[in-house]
Amino acid sequence: MQENYQEQVEGRNSVLELLESGKDINKIFITRGEKHGSIHQIIAKAKERKIIIVEKDKKQMQEMAQTENYQGVIAIVPPFDYCEIEDILQYSKEKKEDAFIILLDGIEDPHNLGSIIRTAETAGVHGIIIPKRRAASVNSTVNKVSAGAVQYMKIARVNNMTDAIHKLKEEGLWICGTDGMATQDYNTQDLKGPLGIVIGSEGKGMSDKVKNNCDFLVKIPMKGKITSLNASVSAGIIIYEAVKQRKSE
Repeated sequence: MQENYQEQVEGRNSVLELLESGKDINKIFITRGEKHGSIHQIIAKAKERKIIIVEKDKKQMQEMAQTENYQGVIAIVPPFDYCEIEDILQYSKEKKEDAFIILLDGIEDPHNLGSIIRTAETAGVHGIIIPKRRAASVNSTVNKVSAGAVQYMKIARVNNMTDAIHKLKEEGLWICGTDGMATQDYNTQDLKGPLGIVIGSEGKGMSDKVKNNCDFLVKIPMKGKITSLNASVSAGIIIYEAVKQRKSE
């Protein structure tokens, strides 16, 4: 995880989302001659916002790109603006909704992180908490996989996940951990009210310390020969079970 490298947002949809979000953009690079389709929209919006547009040849763009499918457009942006846990809680209060927060205990794959952010944003999650060490941070891959959802999602980065859990508990949240060895199925557990859902890392799951600090644990029942799900799929299933229950309140 590089802390100080130049942040990039790549791909047409992601750059359009970025432009529409109103967030700062230092510069937009476009492949010379690629002025068809949604590139026109990007150029028009960038000019409207007085953002510098630079044309480069295809080889230069390929050298600059951090993802394979950058679709002829790369935006250079200031480093991702992480928030504090208090900002997430404040946001739920402003919306007059019970806090709904996802905690990711060591998700290392940026594709999984991007997918989870995308699902969380569509589900109305108020924010995501990730650890500073041994975990994926928000970069160009995460942004692209999230389809630009990182522009709208509050993400806090913390030194210690168990401290973060204690802080949420003090604010009245129940903490639900996901664990394949749990006795309770996810769809039989009450997921209404102020809630934090912990998703463990790929392969290892939650750390013992985090697991021991959860109020309850749930599992997704497996019927096939494969006994585990991708972390982003698990997150999606449990997030939307909570959404379903909360709608029926």
